[in-house]
Amino acid sequence: MPSTLSLILRDNRIRIPAVTLVALAFTYASTVPYQSIIGINELDLSNGAYSALVFFSAIVNVTTSLTLGIWSDRLKERRPLVLALSVAGMLGFGSIAIIHSPAIFIFSTLLLVPMSGSTYSLLFASLRARTNQMERGEGAAVTATVRALFSGSWALAPGLIGLYLVNSPSMTPAYGIAALASCTCFCLYFFFAPGNGSTGPAPDPVGFLASLKRIFMPNVLIRVVIMSLLFALQRLNGMLLPLIITRAAGGNVADVGFIAGLTALLEMPFMMMWGMAQRRFRTAHVLAFGALIYCAYLLLLGFASAPWHIYALLLVNACGAAAILSVPITYLQDLIADRPGLGTSLLSLNTFIGTGIAAGLFAFGTALTDYSGTAFVGAGAGLGAIGALLHLESSRRQARQPA
Repeated sequence: MPSTLSLILRDNRIRIPAVTLVALAFTYASTVPYQSIIGINELDLSNGAYSALVFFSAIVNVTTSLTLGIWSDRLKERRPLVLALSVAGMLGFGSIAIIHSPAIFIFSTLLLVPMSGSTYSLLFASLRARTNQMERGEGAAVTATVRALFSGSWALAPGLIGLYLVNSPSMTPAYGIAALASCTCFCLYFFFAPGNGSTGPAPDPVGFLASLKRIFMPNVLIRVVIMSLLFALQRLNGMLLPLIITRAAGGNVADVGFIAGLTALLEMPFMMMWGMAQRRFRTAHVLAFGALIYCAYLLLLGFASAPWHIYALLLVNACGAAAILSVPITYLQDLIADRPGLGTSLLSLNTFIGTGIAAGLFAFGTALTDYSGTAFVGAGAGLGAIGALLHLESSRRQARQPA
């Protein structure tokens, strides 16, 4: 781990995207916890209107990420794209903070904010362009460590911003903080990253539709769906955990916040651990083992009947979640390894599909049983995804072996 951190600090083509990702995390962490409060409570959007807004903004995010990912592979420099998306973030978050208007909130949340979110994929694409030149295990360790740093910002920001806004009559100042974070991203790339996003020699020009077709090739798409199902387990837990804490386990809202913060904090060392494991073992096997741990967590969560049960599961939760959140980055990028932008844009597609699957599992589980039982449903779905992943990777290895 020290060697990985020192490599990140020494290499400007890794260091600048990594630091920018840390700043970018503040845009998410500053706004996501308060977006529904502002939209529904402060601006009087209906529940249906807000749900539609979230759904269509997710479509804009995945569309933007895929389009810019394909486009970035045809450029020698990703820096202008990062700068443009940072400006979108400054305008989107800043306008919500300054102008208290439902129309501005809808426009920014629907277009500018999801465009800013596409910076995540571009930054990891820049990292991939650099780690493609490294040994596979070393590159995977760098990716996992950078993702851990991103989670560190997530663990730190909500608590600090919550303290800052504790006596505020409005939550919109949080969007001002996000605008400052977007400005920081812009400054990092404008002043300190000349040539940092370089992809090297441009590949042979490939049309947009030809590039997009690679995503829908069966061997790629089926693996994206499996990764999405594993990601859905973490999103499903995000829906279930507060409800189980406050109902089945008899806890309170303070327990919800405390457990969420501790889990995010504990994910950091575990992400680094999974990155080190990828130096020695195949990515698919590392992911399968980590997902198995998370399935065990969901099973145990279903039996929780007191707050201390949830706290006792913190390490298991963080360990499994760290694998699901960090290891698939390398796995998905490897699916289209020669196109860092296109391969990394699969992360947005993975998030979009995974969120939909999580909603479906939640609806299916709660229609059949209670929240605790839905955790069992999630664990069963996860075990199925692990089996499918191992079967596919075993079949691929056999196909590569000479007869």
